[in-house]
Amino acid sequence: MISAVLFSGGKDSIMACFEAIKNGDEIAYLLSMESENDASYMFHVPNIHMVDLIAEAIEIPIIKAKTKGKKEEELEDLKNELINLKNLGVESIYTGALFSIYQKSRIDNLCSEIGLKSIAPLWHINEEEYMNRIIDLGFEIIIGGVFAEGLNDSWLGRTIDKSALNELIHISEKHGINLAFEGGEAETLAIDGPIFKKKIKILESEKQWNYDNGVYNIKKAILIDK
Repeated sequence: MISAVLFSGGKDSIMACFEAIKNGDEIAYLLSMESENDASYMFHVPNIHMVDLIAEAIEIPIIKAKTKGKKEEELEDLKNELINLKNLGVESIYTGALFSIYQKSRIDNLCSEIGLKSIAPLWHINEEEYMNRIIDLGFEIIIGGVFAEGLNDSWLGRTIDKSALNELIHISEKHGINLAFEGGEAETLAIDGPIFKKKIKILESEKQWNYDNGVYNIKKAILIDK
């Protein structure tokens, strides 16, 4: 099946891409929606500019589109890009949806209307098992933003390894955060993994902290041999 992946560069979209490849699909394109609204209901925002480098690292062509990120109106922007993908021969769209009915239902409806198959291989996955699997597979995932009680600026830019996951489990027990950050507790970025032909090396970055939340902005990065 000729497929595309709705892609942000975060852990869920990179895992959706991994699952699509494992399923034997031909991944023709990545589709990245760049929102002007930091509070977009549909789309990932922190470090979205990194998708070009990630696409190059995993050697899959990327299509990028802009949206103002206004609730519901942003769906029309996505719809136009999905129509474009279908015209390019794409048959199915993979997404990294975990638990968000809001996001999944809207993507499912758009795909049904256009005539594309909507696939969410991670839907309702056990969050702790999922995070362990990401680590065990060898994906290097860093935290690009934190927005929940219990997560401070020390998490910005940190790699999610077994030690970090154990800490997150304790924080989850105390503060009730979703371990996979499906409640918007944090944003992530993939910089290496089994489907990467090259690894991303971050050369320049900065932390921006605002009282109880913050982002890790990557200002300069390159690809290096693994």
